[in-house]
Amino acid sequence: MLSALDRRHTVAPPGYSRWLIPPAALAIHLCIGQVYATSVYKNSLIAHFDTGQTAIGVIFSIAIVMLGLSAAVAGTWVEANGPRKAMFVSACFWAAGFLVGALGIATG
Repeated sequence: MLSALDRRHTVAPPGYSRWLIPPAALAIHLCIGQVYATSVYKNSLIAHFDTGQTAIGVIFSIAIVMLGLSAAVAGTWVEANGPRKAMFVSACFWAAGFLVGALGIATG
């Protein structure tokens, strides 16, 4: 199954529906832009955890730094391995981040 992520599969064969690309690109950009949605749910986090804006700002700052660092570090890896593998690995890290966050909230 993981062979479908190889770089050689990046070039679409004849008859491939290129309409599958825009939804995948939209999903990726929604994941990347998720960090900017912090301003939408910031007040809910402050109320739920009974904390200040500074604590939420630190979380946002860490997220932005990690977004920039991951782009800088993984950029050459994407060039070497192709976009499919990069999307798969990114989705795994993104889901793992949400699971760690959920675990942190559940354990207090």
